[in-house]
Amino acid sequence: MSGIEDLKVAAIVTDGFEESELLTPVEAIREAGAKVDVISPKAGEVSSVDHGRTGRGVVADFELKSVRPDDYDALLLPGGALNADALRTLPEVKSFVRHFDDHGKPIAAICHAPWILVSANVVMGRRLTSYHTIQDDIRNAGGEWVDQAVVEDGNWVTSRQPADLPAFNHAMLKRFALMADALP
Repeated sequence: MSGIEDLKVAAIVTDGFEESELLTPVEAIREAGAKVDVISPKAGEVSSVDHGRTGRGVVADFELKSVRPDDYDALLLPGGALNADALRTLPEVKSFVRHFDDHGKPIAAICHAPWILVSANVVMGRRLTSYHTIQDDIRNAGGEWVDQAVVEDGNWVTSRQPADLPAFNHAMLKRFALMADALP
């Protein structure tokens, strides 16, 4: 990917994130040469789930209160119902997401993570996908929900579930590379 090594990506998670939806994209981003920081509202270890079972935890690189969205070029929002439901209630997470959307920076969201987009009030008029159980939330927020492995709309890449990770990662890296090409 052209210039992707110059990108700095924020990945925001809290307890209950879907393990593969963080670790697989982060690995793909790092293999492409970009830097990724795992950011959480809390310091220390963040627990995950792996298809409903306890997964491997990760140690957050930074607490959300110690970073600014201006420090990052792209945003990764992994799913996990508990993760997304908790993050969507936090004003600082919603503000972080709105900053990325307002500035046209890439946002990659998978599975339940589009709930965060709904709560950040950025879904109106957008075309996206998610885990099927939150399609009504997206439609009620004014978005167009599509049942596809990956949906790209402007600066967004969304995906449905862990089975779609290969297509999600490909589209995410392509979108991030476009951002890298646009950097001065």
